[in-house]
Amino acid sequence: MVLIFLGIIILVVGSVLKRSDTAGSRFSGIATTAGIVLMVLGVFLSAFKTISPGQAGVQTLFGKVQNNVLESGLHVVNPLVDVTTFNIQTQNYTMSGVHSEGDVAGDDAIRVLCSDGLEVTIDLSVLFRVNEAKAPFIYQNIGIDYLDKLVRPVTRTVLRDNAVNYQAVDLYSTKRQQFQDRIFQTISSNFAKNGLELQQILVRNVSLPASVKASIESKINAEQEAQKMQFVLQKERQEAERKRVEAQGIADYQKILSTGLSDKQLQYESIQAQKAIATSANAKVIIMGNGKTPVILGNQ
Repeated sequence: MVLIFLGIIILVVGSVLKRSDTAGSRFSGIATTAGIVLMVLGVFLSAFKTISPGQAGVQTLFGKVQNNVLESGLHVVNPLVDVTTFNIQTQNYTMSGVHSEGDVAGDDAIRVLCSDGLEVTIDLSVLFRVNEAKAPFIYQNIGIDYLDKLVRPVTRTVLRDNAVNYQAVDLYSTKRQQFQDRIFQTISSNFAKNGLELQQILVRNVSLPASVKASIESKINAEQEAQKMQFVLQKERQEAERKRVEAQGIADYQKILSTGLSDKQLQYESIQAQKAIATSANAKVIIMGNGKTPVILGNQ
């Protein structure tokens, strides 16, 4: 486009020089030829447009946006058309409290107010892409700076509007996924109306106030101590039950002995024990009494 206008200017200059009577009129032919060459070269170069992979081209003719989108590849277009390319690949827009992580330098985390009045800080990543067919709409109604005009303000507003329905502790723990799904639906609907496709919302970090963190840690420690005490009590109950069963067994055994053994049975058991002792290598002399306990004399 620039070469075409430059060629026209040189061509007009050559025409003016040709009509003048000055010494410069002899260069009118060179100027005219140069102007024509530049115009032809400009038309040739402007007629061919190459769109890179992952890009989509939006054509504008004298300020009017054309609806047909140029896909990746080589295209022959009107030389007077201006082509603006859009990235249609997945893009990641991160808002983080870490200075070197987010798209905006410094602390860019989102601070929201919860239903219990506590302020929570959220780090968030938004994965989205430009709808190729909607690229002309975006260019005409939003512009190429759709990150600052659409992605950033919509995301931060939706987070703040939905966080008021949750308590701070719930966002940190039990209802974090529910909160993430909820804001995904709202942001996705808003993006779709403006030519963007939301692919994923990532709640990367939820930071609670220091006082709430300390309270949660104290509660967790108390729960752990209670679970530990329950384990100790259960162990003691099992040990007490074991001792009771053991005592009951001893008592039953003693009862059986006291009621089930006769004098003859005891005498028989005594004889069997004496026979075992007599055959032992340590036994030397056994002196038997009249039903009394025998006296054993050995070499020990």
